[in-house]
Amino acid sequence: MGRFRAKDILLVPSLLSLTRIPMAVAFPFVQPSRPGMLVLLALAGFSDMLDGWWARRFDQATPTGAVVDPVTDKLFVLSVVVTLVVTRVLPVTSVLLLSTREIGELPLVFWFLASQKVRAARATKASANVPGKLATAAQFATVAAALVGSPFTRELLFMTAGAGAIAAVVYWMRELSAVRQVPPGENPSSS
Repeated sequence: MGRFRAKDILLVPSLLSLTRIPMAVAFPFVQPSRPGMLVLLALAGFSDMLDGWWARRFDQATPTGAVVDPVTDKLFVLSVVVTLVVTRVLPVTSVLLLSTREIGELPLVFWFLASQKVRAARATKASANVPGKLATAAQFATVAAALVGSPFTRELLFMTAGAGAIAAVVYWMRELSAVRQVPPGENPSSS
């Protein structure tokens, strides 16, 4: 797939991913308006689907984009969850359930930052996976259900936790497999 390159941040898929940052910042400010929060949620979900489609359709999938996309997803989800907990739309325990995948992947983030070999593996094998996308979709659906006051919000929280656990395991398996395949001394480019 290539190497990490700063200029790849200017490709359309990365720019689409980056639109979720201002949405994350705006979310707490539209909080008094449930329709406004639902619109931001829908826009973030749409940008998440569109960035991946664009990357595949126009052959713009890059290791940089494969890092930018989940980071912006997590920033948006964090903003949403904190806002909904602070405003008592969701209970505090929902943070753990909605964040199961992120909690499971957190050691991978530290491993990625600490290990050149892991960064090299990520540069050659970077891509989203179906369980991860399903976990993200479940997070968005659960938050939307909470916003509209669905009686199934609790069940969706547990479904999201299950999807997140599966996604975290799949990410771990993929990263461990990729690291085993990187030749010794492989060094990712930081240009």
